[in-house]
Amino acid sequence: MAKLYFHYSTMNAGKSTLLLQASYNYVERGMQTYLLTATFDDRAGRGRIGSRIGISAEADTYTTADDLFGMIEARMAAGPCACVLVDEAQWLSKEQVWQLARAVDDLGVPVMCYGLRVDFRGELFPGSAALLALADEMREVRTICHCGRKATMVIRVDESGRALTEGAQIEVGGNDRYISLCRRHFREATGDGSA
Repeated sequence: MAKLYFHYSTMNAGKSTLLLQASYNYVERGMQTYLLTATFDDRAGRGRIGSRIGISAEADTYTTADDLFGMIEARMAAGPCACVLVDEAQWLSKEQVWQLARAVDDLGVPVMCYGLRVDFRGELFPGSAALLALADEMREVRTICHCGRKATMVIRVDESGRALTEGAQIEVGGNDRYISLCRRHFREATGDGSA
């Protein structure tokens, strides 16, 4: 039975690594997967999902204007597809999450989404909020704060390493721009974060 999955965490927890491993497991058994990632995230190259540990794979890209149900339907019409894997799922629109749910329900294909739960201000991304509401199964991918506690938050830093509390919700970056922290250290870095 196909399901909609949401694997969520903070930055640098290994979400893309898990996505690539899941795809590899299908392919190793002779099954095909369909990989999707956000168009504007080109850190691994345009149309590539990459991991900090150096593995990557080609993927189709999406914008928030794309009809993901239509893209998945077209991919399945082109040949067998055992699973759809979506990277950077936090950047999906609410409508696109519903499209993924439709693909699960109407096309019978499992869809595994991987993304951040909250942004650098501690607020849910639209795609993450919709996935938390609609996913059949949710799995937290854990990483740790510098103190050893579980990291549940992320801060965006400027060139001097100071935490930013304002700015656009979406800004692509890696270890140079984002740091995963426990809630306590997030509050300290952002001046309490209770605003």
